[in-house]
Amino acid sequence: MKPTVHALFQTILIAAGLTASAALHAAAPLLEKVDIFEAGKEGYALYRIPGIVVTKAGTVLAYCEARRTGKSDWDMIDILMRRSTDGGKTWGARMKIADVPGPKSKNLVALAQKLANPDDVTYNNVVAIPDANGAVHFLFCLEYARCFYMRSDDDGATFSKPVEITAAFDKFRPEYAWKVLATGPGHGIQLKNGRLIVPVWLSLGTGGHAHRPSVTSVIYSDDTGKSWQRGEIAGPNEGEWNIPNETCAVQLADGRVLLNMRSESKANRRLLTTSANGATGWSKPQFHEQLLEPICMATMIRLSEAPAKNRLLFANPHNLSRKDAKETPGKNRDRRNVSVKLSYDESATWPVSKPIEPGFSGYSDLAVAKDGTILLFYERGSTDGKDIYKTSLLTVARFNLEWLTDGKDSLK
Repeated sequence: MKPTVHALFQTILIAAGLTASAALHAAAPLLEKVDIFEAGKEGYALYRIPGIVVTKAGTVLAYCEARRTGKSDWDMIDILMRRSTDGGKTWGARMKIADVPGPKSKNLVALAQKLANPDDVTYNNVVAIPDANGAVHFLFCLEYARCFYMRSDDDGATFSKPVEITAAFDKFRPEYAWKVLATGPGHGIQLKNGRLIVPVWLSLGTGGHAHRPSVTSVIYSDDTGKSWQRGEIAGPNEGEWNIPNETCAVQLADGRVLLNMRSESKANRRLLTTSANGATGWSKPQFHEQLLEPICMATMIRLSEAPAKNRLLFANPHNLSRKDAKETPGKNRDRRNVSVKLSYDESATWPVSKPIEPGFSGYSDLAVAKDGTILLFYERGSTDGKDIYKTSLLTVARFNLEWLTDGKDSLK
């Protein structure tokens, strides 16, 4: 039976109503930025190495390295943090969150290369993991030689006393005789089975900045942070894989863990590997053609998962050029154009890419607020307009999926 004109008219009205309803429920595109650490303020020459997480209760914790002189990674460095209880719109006072009592010794590899003064104390590479039980786990390093764990049960307002967990790293020594260790940086992850995973890199300390050569792996805990174990080497320093180091992680929809590694390989692309349990049996690392590698920290996080829709986010400086035009394979490119990418197929492809900061911009870390707003905590600007390591600001960008996709996708 053919539909009547009246029935067709009703169908058109219903369709129009549904379209209008969908438009009403979709949020307007949002992009806001707030600077929360500024070079030369509060007694520190530089603030670098940003990390950000959102607790179960929705509190946003943003942390970084506060460097007294800004001369190197081996400077007199403290770990500072700020809290936000309104999704990153406003921020509380700065807190110093890492302090190990007792005598401390400068890492000998830094002294051998004259990278620091013997009396400088370097706290470095803080990593946080929000736990499904409401706690927040924190790991940080001292002198790139010792690693400590502490925990907060009040959304980062207070912390337990640091407990040394360097013994987990010592288990790597028979296979790789490291002199330098580092967690993250950025954030770690908790798997659906409760396992805590922190990407790590290890170095012999004989090369540049005493950070090279290096390999990557993870440490993990199956008892909510009480004890930590080493994983297998995930990113070896061999063949076409040159000096893998700073790594981010995400759990894929099928349960596997994906590591996304920085390296100094000639491909100038991010290096990816997967494991069924996030600790052992890593797949052969592969370069991802769409994920450019200017040789800089990157970040990755899950935005949503089926049955709604699988969405992963990735951010780093999307750039392979240099102002001096000396683009040598495997060498540094200018740190600028930090951009956010979106994948709907668990990192196989990244069809959406949008700049957050077209100018100078470097390290970054992603988090997702309780309402689905995306948070990117990143380095931008240069104190002298030239040196990529002298970041002038640490900034939190707040944006939504509608902004990222120009209105083509929405969590609602």
